[in-house]
Amino acid sequence: MTIVERDRTVIGGVDTHLDIHVAAALDPIGGVLGVESFDATPRGYKAMFEWMGAFGTVSKVGVEGTGAYGAGLGRFLRRAGVEVIEVDRPNRQVRRTKGKSDPADAVEAARAVLSGRVTGAPKTRDGNVEAIRALLVAKRSARDARLRALNQMRQLSYTGPDQLRSRLKGLSITKLVAETAAMRARASTDPVVYATKVSLTSLGRRVLSLEQELAGIDELLSHLVTTCAPEMLRLFGVGIDTAATLLVTAGDNPERLRSEAAWAHLCGVAPIQASSGKVTRHRLDRGGDRHANQALWRIVMTRLATDPRTREYMERRTKEGRSKREVIRILKRYVAREVFKELNRA
Repeated sequence: MTIVERDRTVIGGVDTHLDIHVAAALDPIGGVLGVESFDATPRGYKAMFEWMGAFGTVSKVGVEGTGAYGAGLGRFLRRAGVEVIEVDRPNRQVRRTKGKSDPADAVEAARAVLSGRVTGAPKTRDGNVEAIRALLVAKRSARDARLRALNQMRQLSYTGPDQLRSRLKGLSITKLVAETAAMRARASTDPVVYATKVSLTSLGRRVLSLEQELAGIDELLSHLVTTCAPEMLRLFGVGIDTAATLLVTAGDNPERLRSEAAWAHLCGVAPIQASSGKVTRHRLDRGGDRHANQALWRIVMTRLATDPRTREYMERRTKEGRSKREVIRILKRYVAREVFKELNRA
């Protein structure tokens, strides 16, 4: 290796997949030094880093899919002291004209980093917030399954045999679950009654199991969120679930969010310019993290229901001609500002 090569800065780009990652290495003026495939394993990550390092000093690597197939590679590169840049998938218009291939996508990722077209740092996914994210995945799944089971129980209680309908009619959810879980079906009875009882018993016990599972997850979430963001929980209307959702959106490294405006865009609550000619207007941002947007909405709804100041603000702005939906959007933007001030303390 010559002195020029040893001192050369190398920019990397990686197109990630489930089993194989395709990497490209570029020189400082955009020349392709090489393209190679590696296994999506710790050994493959090491081989990729050594391969790039053979061309010079690796300074930055653009990784596509840092929140999915590229998460492990991103963690490895950061531990190796390399700056990792999050790269979106290639422009669709470019793909239509030039076609698509994994090597081309890897080169495009590296060139996006080299040109400065992409500069965003990905989430590190290596701390308490990543643990919270994993728990939220399980909680949302269990909560959805519980709701489906309850709906199915109600439907069976409405359409089942008369003796079961009268037995279950008017019961609260808690009593319905307890009653169905305790049922005993006898095969010698009417086949419809027997099958309906078996189904209701199965659904009732499933709901009880899911509720126990949710209670365990909630206990873990409460401990993690209280440890990570005690100040955020002191904000009016912010509970464990909303705080957990907002923490996951920010990630374990909220310092990557350069400003409060960037945080608002990430949550989908920043108004977007839609002006033309003599017309000056803004439109709703339909992008961003929808879970975070929903969490901000829940905080606003809680404040509108229980906070006098927020109610007064709603009344004043509606008298000025704003619609209720417009005022809620403004309030979500204000709440996002409050939350941002607490993120870097987490």
